Formats: sequence, structure tokens, C-alpha cells
Amino acid sequence: MLALTCGVLAAGLLGCASQEERAGAPTVRIGYQKAGTLALAKQRGDLDAQLKAQGITVTWTEFPAGPQLLEALNVGSIDFGHAGDSPPVFAQAAQVPFVYVAASAPSAEGSAILVPSDSPIQQLADLRGKRVAFMKGSSANYLVLRALASVGLEITDIQPVHLTPSDARAAFTGGGVDAWAIWDPFFADAERTGNARVLADGKGLVSGREFYFASREFVQRHPDLVTVMIGEIDRVGRWANERPHEIAELLAPVLGIDVETLERAETRRGRHSVQPLSDEIVAEQQRVADSYLRAQLIPRQIDVREAIDRVVSLQP
Repeated sequence: MLALTCGVLAAGLLGCASQEERAGAPTVRIGYQKAGTLALAKQRGDLDAQLKAQGITVTWTEFPAGPQLLEALNVGSIDFGHAGDSPPVFAQAAQVPFVYVAASAPSAEGSAILVPSDSPIQQLADLRGKRVAFMKGSSANYLVLRALASVGLEITDIQPVHLTPSDARAAFTGGGVDAWAIWDPFFADAERTGNARVLADGKGLVSGREFYFASREFVQRHPDLVTVMIGEIDRVGRWANERPHEIAELLAPVLGIDVETLERAETRRGRHSVQPLSDEIVAEQQRVADSYLRAQLIPRQIDVREAIDRVVSLQP
């Protein structure tokens, strides 16, 4: 379970707030995506209830993917959010003032490169010269890099088509692209309803981790609050472990995706629990950043450690 590093008490949640915030109820602005533990926490209402009891209001904003969520954090529209491995790398390279505060367990099989069921593409090497859809700066982007590298190809050996998940799905089903790199639950939905075949999933190529982060200013002003938020997300995650069907039933009406598809995605994911930002995870994320630099997809070298804040500590 989580250890609250600042000795949080009911009154202590506002201990780092400014006098202006103490004069009125503060608000925590959270960005989330369709998948992940944070979306589950929103739907269950646990986090809202926990903070409401301390006089703190929570607002939620949904984003189609991590790059848009990080941009919102950059312009000050949200305080806290989550994304896969790549969006924070691009954000740090662009000098967005954020810090990582926690990570999820790995989920490599939760993303894949798909081709139409009747496609002549049979192996990764066949992607040479082909149109591959993915969102630039997303975890799918990194999967494409690693998949190509595994067969001696580079990003310049394909025709990247940068699309949001919904636009990529339309292009894929309409024959506008030859392959599509995507994550769950879009991956599971395409498997069940999109006449798709898995060319390769992330196993052996990527970790598939999700990261939690916040604006640097927010963490500096509210370390206790960040700890409480991560603690509640971890509690929801521990509840969710081994409950794919319950999660699917809870999220299906909200996501507009059927229960069977969501259960497939959740079964693939396995673990929702939060993990601390260990040296191993930081080094893993540095390898992601270095891969993007070698591919000349980020403008400068970055040191991931400079964006790490271990405000939260985890205990068994």
C-alpha cells in the first residue's frame, strides 16, 4: 500500500496551498483517456469522494490520446494526468514544465500493429514502403520504432501517417493505410469488429507502461495532495486487479464499447496497481527517449531524471 510521505492528515491536504486557495475551495483539474486506471477511478467516483471530503473539487477532461493531454498541461488547462511512455518524452523535449510521479505495471501486450485480415503483409519486414498509421508522439509511435528496429528497418523505411485513434480506425477500415499501430481498448475493438489481424504486439518490444504526472508547480505546491491522489488511484487499481469482467461492465456504458471487447482488453492488461519510479523504470524511460533522439523525432537529448519527482513512496 502507499505510504503518505508528508504525513497527510485531513487538514494537512491544504498545507501547501496558497492563502488565496485557502480562502476558497481549491480545484484539481485531471486529464484522462478512455483506457487506464485513472478512467476507472473517475467512473467509480472514489477519487472525487476522497477529495470532496477535504473540501477539494475535482474536474475531469477527456483527451483522445497522451500528446493532447500533455499539451493541455503545458498551457495550464489541467494539473494532473496520465499517458503512455512517449508523450512525456516529447513533452520534456519541448520543455513542458511537468514531472513524473508514478508508473503502472507493464502491459506490453496491450498494444499492437494491425493489418487487414486479407493483407499480403505477413511479417514486420513487409512494412517497408507501406503506409502505417499511428499518432505521432504516442506509445504507438514507439512500438513502431521498436518493431521496425527488430527487423533492421527505420522510420524512414515506411510511410508514417499521423492520425488520432478515431481517424486512424476510419483510414484502416477504409483501406487508406496498410497497417495501424494502436493500444487498448481501440486494439481490442478493432480485433473484434474491424477485420484486423495482429502483425505484432508489444511483447518483447515495449513495456507498455502508463505514467502519472503533474505540472511541476502543482507538485511543488501540493505534494501531500499528489500523494493522496496516487494513493487512491493505487487503491482502485488493486481492486481492479483480476476483475476484468467487472471493469468492463462498469466502463462499457461510458466508453461506448461493448463489454466483451473491454473484457478482452482488461484481461490482456492484467495489473492496474501503481508502481514507484524506480531506477529501473527511469532507465527504461530513458531508453525510450534515446530511441526518439536517434530517429531524429525529438529536437534535443533529454535526461529523464530531470523530470522525476519521487513525492510518492510505495510500500509492499
